[in-house]
Amino acid sequence: MESDEHDRWYAVRCLFQGSDGAEISYEERITLWQASSFEEALDKAGAEAVEYAEFVGATYLSDFGQAYHLADPPPRDGAEVFSLIRYSALPPKPYADRFFTTGQERQQ
Repeated sequence: MESDEHDRWYAVRCLFQGSDGAEISYEERITLWQASSFEEALDKAGAEAVEYAEFVGATYLSDFGQAYHLADPPPRDGAEVFSLIRYSALPPKPYADRFFTTGQERQQ
């Protein structure tokens, strides 16, 4: 069932880099957004990701956002639906190439 243009919901996956002093970690986080387009959903999620990164003391890696249009309406804007923290010594681009965007993903 296709939702009305103003009722579309998107899951947006963002990537963050943190450190506990000894190890570098990466967090993949997915939040839900009501928007009329992929671009609007990515913009909303990006603004929230900047605040989240500041709150948790991480760096928001804005070059790696991904959005997915949800067929069923979720509960509310900004609800977190997934979070993963992985320790890695890799810098951001090699980390994303290895774990985040391998080239085998089906997007949109």
